[in-house]
Amino acid sequence: MRDKLFAMLRSHFTRRVQVTVCALTFLTSATWSETPESGAWAFHYPADKFDTTALLDLRALNEKVAGESGFVRLTPDGNGFALGNGQSVRFWAVGSDLYRKHSPEEMERHARFLAKLGVNMVRLHCDFTAKAKNSKVTDVDETELDGVFRFVAALKKQGIYATISPFWAHTKAPASWGIEGYADKEPWGVIFFNETLQTGYKAWAREVYTRKNPYTGIPLGQDPAVAIIQIQNEDSLLFWTFEGIAPEQKRVLGKMFASWLAKKYGSLEKARAAWGAAVAKGDDFANGVAGFFITWDLTQPQAGGKALRAADQLEFLARTQHDFYAGIADYHRKTLGCKQLINASNWRPADMLREGDVERWTNAANEVIAVNKYYNGGEHIGPANGWRIDPADFFQGESALKNPTALPVALKQVVGHPMIITESTWVSPLGYQSEGPFLMAAYQSLTGVDTFYWFSATNVDYVTNPNLNFLNFGGQHPLQKWSCSIPSIMGAFPANALAYRLGYIRAGAPVVHEERSLENLWQRTAPVIAEGQSFDPNRDKIAFAEGSSVKTAVEPLAFLVGPVEVKYDGDPAKTRVADLSSFIDAKRKIVKSNTGEIMLNHDIGICTLNAPNAQGVTGFLKQAGGTFALADVSIQSGNEYAAISVVAMDGKPLKLSRKILVQVGTVARPTGWQVREATRDQKGSKLHGFEIVRTGTPPYQIANTDATLTINNPSLAKATLLDPAGYATAPVALTKTAAGVTLKLPSNSMYLIIE
Repeated sequence: MRDKLFAMLRSHFTRRVQVTVCALTFLTSATWSETPESGAWAFHYPADKFDTTALLDLRALNEKVAGESGFVRLTPDGNGFALGNGQSVRFWAVGSDLYRKHSPEEMERHARFLAKLGVNMVRLHCDFTAKAKNSKVTDVDETELDGVFRFVAALKKQGIYATISPFWAHTKAPASWGIEGYADKEPWGVIFFNETLQTGYKAWAREVYTRKNPYTGIPLGQDPAVAIIQIQNEDSLLFWTFEGIAPEQKRVLGKMFASWLAKKYGSLEKARAAWGAAVAKGDDFANGVAGFFITWDLTQPQAGGKALRAADQLEFLARTQHDFYAGIADYHRKTLGCKQLINASNWRPADMLREGDVERWTNAANEVIAVNKYYNGGEHIGPANGWRIDPADFFQGESALKNPTALPVALKQVVGHPMIITESTWVSPLGYQSEGPFLMAAYQSLTGVDTFYWFSATNVDYVTNPNLNFLNFGGQHPLQKWSCSIPSIMGAFPANALAYRLGYIRAGAPVVHEERSLENLWQRTAPVIAEGQSFDPNRDKIAFAEGSSVKTAVEPLAFLVGPVEVKYDGDPAKTRVADLSSFIDAKRKIVKSNTGEIMLNHDIGICTLNAPNAQGVTGFLKQAGGTFALADVSIQSGNEYAAISVVAMDGKPLKLSRKILVQVGTVARPTGWQVREATRDQKGSKLHGFEIVRTGTPPYQIANTDATLTINNPSLAKATLLDPAGYATAPVALTKTAAGVTLKLPSNSMYLIIE
């Protein structure tokens, strides 16, 4: 139930990207199954003994033991990760909660399964607070701790590193914790300033990182298999939840604000004089308390004294948050002796345009910057849409290929800090999920976003039954929503993990380098580019940074051309933007990477990858003409939608490789899944999408592959179809050509090895 609670909470506070989309282009009847059984194959994952006969097993990409050469550290430029021996490393990652309610044997098997697919990092989203009634704020959940100890040990054996996230303010603080105003209430924002909660946090951290792990013999804080410590999950003083801080705690914060103002202005009275008539709820200057504007006020243009007071409030909140992160990092390092890299959090402010850089500046108190950012494909509307998929639910379901600025990797990266995405997925019931790993491998490589954690691995291996059988609606069972352990996502890992981790896809040169002074941040001046929001001069009355030569907003598609980076406390005059005209064709809706290896047509919905060692295509193949001529690979396909990757397994260019992996992903749906076109009215807008008629039953049905490949490599002589566990099932006929080989892919293709 706790995991279901997590999922329900994720729907609160508009926490996911929302986009408006059209209907699935290739479906025409009023009611249909997206993958009719006559044109699909049933997915079954065989019992895997993990023996050496598997032709596809990426375990060898990992170290024998995670951390064998020391702690993960930063690369010399600070922008990436390196192993203890200095070797640069990329992480293909998932979130997993299998440390809860699973046996040690299941943890071991899960770790081996993940390593086989190419995973070398797992995030543990934990809650170490004690759950017993009348527990003290310093008590720790021993069951949670033991599970984490066991799981880290299991991951370590498979060369998989761990990221540990120990706290999320969703926890309801009991009265016994002694935090005034919080009795069975979630303490959003309180951790940043309340000494009692901070004392509890330090007590939990001490137990987690200094107690000896009985399964490895060393504390987690001294274990190089733990790569990253995340201070806390999804909370910020700059988010809408600031309004929910209890009055008793808001007054504590108000006293801190008043003290800060007195230091800045010389006295509280001088601050009041500077603000003029600007007043805020909670003002009690006679007793040394300064009130706060509501969060909405900081998202809007202000003038005069109110603008000055808004800038002061934003600076105070930001510095309070920044100082908390810096102080807790010092506690981990100097008091607990932890040697890991540290990440502050992964959240966002109420307004990315005016406050996005402020939030990220607070996070830059620590080495690693993070964000949680999902791709939803539009609205999902239903009575329990936060955690499950019910019959009669409405969803839109647009491919990210047609909404590219919503890609999770469209991020401003802080110079000198790695950028990670600690939670993301192509969220069900979206059908176009096979594109996700393809796009992340390509665009992470291009932009330098370092680690993308798929949310969430919910099973030891694959989900074979996505139904929630404990619920029954007229003979139908709802479906899980937040699992990535499904064939359309996890099945697409190997080729993409291989290409990403081995650096097959080139990094681009920065297309935007922005420098911002701290004063510009407090004044909420516009950045030249913002995540998830673009500047509209007809609606957004906002000034650009003083001193910058760039006075217009950069096209958001720049995120897909090359890296976008920002430097804080810098010189705005040094902001520079590349000429994007040769990479972005607005009329044809085509975006090219500045490396020349990636091209996206977001009109049709097609992305091609054309690197020497990795080539492929994903999207609406038939609509795009069905033929794709890449440098060394030609793909002809009758599939309406698919992701097809051709990747060298021996580190050589495809035209010279002696072992090549072909990977195919199409649409996967439960048996009997049916939807029909539908509309919904929401907030005055008419949404077009689909109503779920039947949720279906196991097993997953995978739409048949309809594709022929030609590979320009004359040394190739043999092709073998593999089962979903990577073992040989049947030979596939090859036809020799003047330059190489041609083969028709079997209809049940997921993986093939060509040698």
